[in-house]
Amino acid sequence: MSAAPAPVVPKTQKGVVFEKNGGPLEYKEIPVPTPKPNEILIHIRYSGVCHTDLHAWKGDWPLPTKLPLVGGHEGAGEVVALGSNVKNWKVGDLAGIKWLNGSCMSCEACEQSNESNCPDADLSGYTHDGSFQQYATADAVQAAHIPPGTDLAEVAPVLCAGITVYKALKSANLRAGQWVAISGAAGGLGSLAVQFAKAMGLRVVGIDGGPGKEELFKTLGGEYFIDFQKESDIVGHVIRATNGGAHGVVNVSVSEGAISASTKYVRSCGTSVLVGMPAGAVCKSEVFDQVVRSTKVVGSYVGNRADTREALDFFARGLVHAPINVVPLSTLPEIFEKMEKGQIVGRYVVDTAK
Repeated sequence: MSAAPAPVVPKTQKGVVFEKNGGPLEYKEIPVPTPKPNEILIHIRYSGVCHTDLHAWKGDWPLPTKLPLVGGHEGAGEVVALGSNVKNWKVGDLAGIKWLNGSCMSCEACEQSNESNCPDADLSGYTHDGSFQQYATADAVQAAHIPPGTDLAEVAPVLCAGITVYKALKSANLRAGQWVAISGAAGGLGSLAVQFAKAMGLRVVGIDGGPGKEELFKTLGGEYFIDFQKESDIVGHVIRATNGGAHGVVNVSVSEGAISASTKYVRSCGTSVLVGMPAGAVCKSEVFDQVVRSTKVVGSYVGNRADTREALDFFARGLVHAPINVVPLSTLPEIFEKMEKGQIVGRYVVDTAK
């Protein structure tokens, strides 16, 4: 039997590009990139839309973006070309674009499997053109191996949101049966965090607000929901609901006040994990309270290759799924507008063919 013919890779493609931070998001014809020796070229079929993509477009963070830039870092598709040095992939494999596109693999952070903390990390949709295009490149070491037969639209959000919240839950050092509070529980990250937490045997209290949020939280297996738009004493409510405070908190909201509140309703000896990064935000923790209750505040920044493999295994076994709304790539500006207004329930995924 002869081998299948190599896919024909076009010279140009459709993508969404911006020339300056906050500038027009243009859906237009752009060149297809050529993979470097250490890279693979992926035909992106679907890409999740993350709040980080909004921050990248607006230029909210102190690290400058590549300009012009194609955003996106939750891309899922098929490998269509290999760089000359690539050994661990073949054409036709399913592959994912992650936030961490590549790292040096030789610094102290990389040696200790903390590749995302590499000072020379290359970031998809930030310093490296990402997945809001039909063809994108990724470092062959860091690209995610997606199991054959996987639904690419469903798996796309797991490549950032899923891996990120899974790592955050691990960073909280929780045991089965303990309470975890998820601040921002019905958004793109929160909806996955609820499911990972349940699959890990945790009890989940969710904090969010707006139409449809509680219903989604409950359908995903969450146990106790607090609507911040209706409840003024969030701290007291969490402490009462969990009989003493949450053993751990995962902050995926973009509210500075909500982040600081988590340091008050976390249980003694518990951990507040910071994930969401609103522009210019500061986490305030009262030193006396933190010392006498022995609480911890830690940051959790995406995941390494092992976290990626483990998170995708939860998905492959049907233990988590992303509540998604698939729309054309050309509608990205409208998605960002909804995101800014807090009108998104679950996760938007763009179809790059439209």
